[in-house]
Amino acid sequence: MTDRACQLCGRITKRGTTQHHLIPRTCHGNKWFKKRFTREDMRMTVALCRACHNAIHELIPDEKELGREFNTLEKLCAHAEVGKFVSWVRKQK
Repeated sequence: MTDRACQLCGRITKRGTTQHHLIPRTCHGNKWFKKRFTREDMRMTVALCRACHNAIHELIPDEKELGREFNTLEKLCAHAEVGKFVSWVRKQK
């Protein structure tokens, strides 16, 4: 955890941020991912507050889908439900 702002909602929380792997670690050994992404790509993380991190995994529970379709911060923000959550959480304390 760090004291940086969440890269999704921009909030700075007392709990700091957690590191979200843009390609979930459970997918790193999968042949489909190995063919398409470098080790560096698979190690990419973004700093998220706990609320945003939990929301992503609740709204997109399939880790393969998360890694294939939502492997950048921009793609995560473009997900309709994630976008709604981020808009809501930005208004929270």
